[in-house]
Amino acid sequence: MQSMAPVTTDAGQLARRLERLRALDRRLVVAADLPPPRPRPSFADPFDRAEQMAQGLGGRVEAMPSGPVVIVERHTRLPVDLAPLRRLPYAVDPTRPLISLDTETTGLGSSAGTVAFLIGVGSWDGADFVTSQLVMPDHGDEPALLEALDARIPPDAWLVTYNGRSFDWPLLETRYRMHRRRAPVHAGHLDLLPIARGVWKHRLPDARLASVEAAVAGVQRHEDVPGALIPDRFFGWLRSGRPELLVDVLDHNREDVVSLGRLLGVMAKVLADPIRRRSEHPGDIAGLARAYERSGRTAEALACYGEALEAWDDGERQPSRLEWTEVAADGARLLSRLHRHDDAEAAWLEVAARGGGTAAWAWIAVAKIREHKRRDVHGALEAAERARAIVERRRVVGVPLRAAERDLGRRLRRLRRRAERSRPMLPAAG
Repeated sequence: MQSMAPVTTDAGQLARRLERLRALDRRLVVAADLPPPRPRPSFADPFDRAEQMAQGLGGRVEAMPSGPVVIVERHTRLPVDLAPLRRLPYAVDPTRPLISLDTETTGLGSSAGTVAFLIGVGSWDGADFVTSQLVMPDHGDEPALLEALDARIPPDAWLVTYNGRSFDWPLLETRYRMHRRRAPVHAGHLDLLPIARGVWKHRLPDARLASVEAAVAGVQRHEDVPGALIPDRFFGWLRSGRPELLVDVLDHNREDVVSLGRLLGVMAKVLADPIRRRSEHPGDIAGLARAYERSGRTAEALACYGEALEAWDDGERQPSRLEWTEVAADGARLLSRLHRHDDAEAAWLEVAARGGGTAAWAWIAVAKIREHKRRDVHGALEAAERARAIVERRRVVGVPLRAAERDLGRRLRRLRRRAERSRPMLPAAG
């Protein structure tokens, strides 16, 4: 068998092939064409790196027992009376220190490789809102960062975060455990993300903090660094030793922390004030009503439902995903649960008068009250028939209410049987 000759390729042929590849896409390069990476700056003393960072960020170096941490402090005028927060249905004690907290991390996961390199902490000093940003100069300085955070969270404080229950605080607890330390003890934790979703998201494109602060607190950010780029900025600092890469990151974090204080102010000034909140979107008041209802404060919930419904048609309103009938139905259900059946029936009849798909369910609710609470079979049958008429019209136009159809199929059969049995017998002829 004849052996195959080795394939030889001269340098000129390789160069021509490479040029053809480059002609297809000029982004294709070889490693030899790239400039060599800049060497990572080396510091004989970790405090030297921290000093360089502090000078570039306008902060100072704080020496902790385990190493250096950079502290950047800023004051923002933010006079707020937080006492009205106690009237709201959210678990928070305004008599205790309220510590706003937000982290910037090397990733969005919660694994052991994710580190919080920047922790923003904010609290009130009179009418000033003071932000203290704790920055980690290098990975080896994480214990110092955690020690600095210890000193800024007193045991009687309430944490105030935005998605902090799910992300920021669990991540910090993980980092403390990895260093065999206990996370700072605190009295409570108020996460504003669920509140924003329940009260304001109905009229916002999303529940991001930037969206909420713009619509609720009137704050517009300009040239804000995208959150996806923040980890790269920190790694860029580690590679190059250029602290200016982190300036925008600290601005972003500071705005987040201050916005937590601003939202607390809106909650105290507006949501907690029955007079002032009437100037807000009725959907906001409805969201507050639901929060009162979940916390068992039904009197306040009914009052808020009433305020929302009264204000719904009062002037022009910005777009909302909520409708009047949806809020009215929530109020009617609460009245039913409180056994206020007369008021509940009146509320459901008002919903039914508005028409639409909700009207069918309103008539079904009226039928339930009349059948089970009033023992009025004929009245219940009348209400169920009205619901059936709406369901049939919806089916004809191609928008069926299948769940309502199933409910009415059973309900009408039962009510018709009961109505037939309760009909008075006619006397026999002759």
